[in-house]
Amino acid sequence: MTYNDTFIRACRQQGTEYTPVWYMRQAGRYDPDYRTIKEKYSLLEICRQPELAAEVTLMPVRKLGVDAAILYSDIMNPVASLGVNFDIVKNIGPVIENPIRSARDVERLKPIDVEGDLGHILETIAILDKELDVPLITFAGAPFTIASYLIEGRPSKTYHRTKEMMFSQPKVWEKLMEKLGDMVIAYLRAHVRSGGKAFQLFDSWVGALAPRDFEAYVLPTITRIFASLSDLDVPKIYFPGVSSGELLPSLTRLQADVIGLDWRVSLTEGRRRLGGGFAVQGNLDPYLLTAPMDVLKTRAKELIDEGITQPGYIFNLGHGLFPEASLDTLKELTDYVHEYSAAAMKQAAPPLA
Repeated sequence: MTYNDTFIRACRQQGTEYTPVWYMRQAGRYDPDYRTIKEKYSLLEICRQPELAAEVTLMPVRKLGVDAAILYSDIMNPVASLGVNFDIVKNIGPVIENPIRSARDVERLKPIDVEGDLGHILETIAILDKELDVPLITFAGAPFTIASYLIEGRPSKTYHRTKEMMFSQPKVWEKLMEKLGDMVIAYLRAHVRSGGKAFQLFDSWVGALAPRDFEAYVLPTITRIFASLSDLDVPKIYFPGVSSGELLPSLTRLQADVIGLDWRVSLTEGRRRLGGGFAVQGNLDPYLLTAPMDVLKTRAKELIDEGITQPGYIFNLGHGLFPEASLDTLKELTDYVHEYSAAAMKQAAPPLA
């Protein structure tokens, strides 16, 4: 089987023939075939069936021609192993049965048992390792983002209970971060052992914090996660989520390979704030997918021109795909990224001696 390692090489800031592309939430409701599956099964039910979860993961690779697959799962899956009861409620998101509000609640969290409780996810990864001809990205939710659901009890726009615990009960917060950090480390290590070829740590909502609070209350755990997994010979991606541009200068010593950027900071500025030590991924505004194709291609061209000024650029969105996106538009965009970037790189290459 021919293996496309373009994404892996870009993560490692090595030369590529074109710009690799994948999309966050690329297995999702924009695809009519996926919507048909969802009429019969919930997200969590799909995750518990390895063959079906693998098939859903494969669908965008086959249909769009992207350069990496991302495991079909949910960031909340591992917390079930900690003893947290939750559901993914339509049009709401994760809803926690008994939110965490006290030291006693944190103490009740069990250590994760990946093989015992989440073997179906590892089986899905093993199936995909045999089926894919592009790298499989696995993922976990970062401790702050997971904590925000556990404490608030559901998605929040203010994170007021989360910040209240962080500021008013720092020892409780520290213990929660420790337990969630241990969960992430064990979970991602098992992913790689089962066949994952890269992983992404999603910190979707940490941009709600001021840089000083991020550095004091969250970054130590993020640093520990990547340091603990530094022996794994796979690309490691940290996505600090939306509105996180002000946090980028805090990440310069992180033992990650790639930093995902949202659309509020340019690739050039993002690289500057990061100190030039990382590949970058992003950062098209997802809602540009609703624009006319000529507008979309113009914006994609600008991103590619900016991204390929140095090795280590992966085309992606600044956040996840949304249901109203068009499968045909995504396919045309993917082809355009491949074709335009290949031509631009060839033109920019120095002549052979």
